Amino acid sequence: MSENEGKITVYYDGACPRCVRERRRYEWLAGKSREKVRWFDITGHEEKLRDAGIDPHKALTELHVRDETGRIVSELDAYILLLKRIPLLRPLAWLIGLPVIRPLLARLYHGMVTRRLRASGRL
Repeated sequence: MSENEGKITVYYDGACPRCVRERRRYEWLAGKSREKVRWFDITGHEEKLRDAGIDPHKALTELHVRDETGRIVSELDAYILLLKRIPLLRPLAWLIGLPVIRPLLARLYHGMVTRRLRASGRL
């Protein structure tokens, strides 16, 4: 079995202090389940992102996750996939996926990301 077999890969913005804090929070909440998640800092890795089929600009504005089969999902689908790997957060994954809540969260998420990137001068 290869080192990454059975793992998902989360592409996160390591230049974002909030993103780094969230990663640490997920790892803490995951406990032993954290072994099922590989984290990849997108900072300065535009070519690797392109090789993986991810637009580097989109990687800054949307969370991306590669599942065990190699399929890449983004935005709330990526969060749902990540949250399902963390036993304590599985109910939250279900909640995020509800048709009434999902569009509201997507709008809120994109607004927060846009403000963060503008404030840091990266948008």
